[in-house]
Amino acid sequence: MSKKAAVMKGDGIGPEVVESMLKVLRECNTQSEIILCEAGSEQWGKNGRKDKSYIPDETIKILEESDACFKGPTTTIPVPGAPRSVAVTLRQKFELYSNIRPTKTYDRLTPNRKLDCVCFREATEGLYTGVEARINEDAAIAIRKITRQGCDRFLNSAMKWAKQNNMKKMVAITKRNILKETDGIFWNCAQKAVEGTDVELSEIYIDNMAQQMVVAPEQFNGAVLVSTNLFMDIISELASGLVGSIGLIYSANMGDNFAMFEAAHGSAPQFAGQNKVNPTATVLSGAWMAEYLGEKDIRDAIFDATYQVINEGKTVTWDIGGNASTTQMTDAIITYAKDNLRK
Repeated sequence: MSKKAAVMKGDGIGPEVVESMLKVLRECNTQSEIILCEAGSEQWGKNGRKDKSYIPDETIKILEESDACFKGPTTTIPVPGAPRSVAVTLRQKFELYSNIRPTKTYDRLTPNRKLDCVCFREATEGLYTGVEARINEDAAIAIRKITRQGCDRFLNSAMKWAKQNNMKKMVAITKRNILKETDGIFWNCAQKAVEGTDVELSEIYIDNMAQQMVVAPEQFNGAVLVSTNLFMDIISELASGLVGSIGLIYSANMGDNFAMFEAAHGSAPQFAGQNKVNPTATVLSGAWMAEYLGEKDIRDAIFDATYQVINEGKTVTWDIGGNASTTQMTDAIITYAKDNLRK
């Protein structure tokens, strides 16, 4: 029986890059059933801004009946009273506690810099629980909630990744000298997670980590970087800049029984409809979803094809030194991917 994947095209450039991803999967003959559904601020606006969520009830029903989902980039309106982001909503609803962003440089884009690590971000706790309170007209507080249960399940999933990918280093990013209680729990759980393994654990404070990523990123090669929600949100964005473009970074949000796949970048409404944005992050996220749904051969073919296209540099978008359109780069990936599947 084929697996089901719910696909939300999202806002801004979302429909374009998601269509690229779907075209690649179709051309690679995916057997998964794709079900399109709506989510995001654009559909929320069209529906009169009446809903409390950017995700309609009918979309939630489709998600609950699917094996995985794909979320195109969505816009979150940054004003009090607006709904919580689609990503945060789905992470919390489906307990998708591990946000995973593999980050690797391409030879052509950064010939003098080699970075190959994976950023693991706890995705259901920390400041992203969204618990805030206004004390008075001029002051407000936000709650940073960290639990032992949340840290344990997250760090165990990071250790599972390390074992599967033969990675021997784990770097815990904290600010434990200041956040003694919350980061104290996180650090204790990290120590527990590596007990009895051959994985070497180190700790680095978030401010120093940002500097070290810029000054000497190679020291993190082969490492699983782990941190709480906000800290890793920042560090994974920094890592994407070192790789050459946020348009290259694919990601997954995984729990025990469900997964959501998405590009790491936002909806970039200023580029919508121009057929110029980089489809890589979305295409690779979709390929990862194919693997999750049982089609590893399709995943491998698409990943290899994308590396070929980017390292050749003949048919790439403007952000990575080319002048190809979104559709031209997508078609180049398809050509190589189909060849790879025939081999």
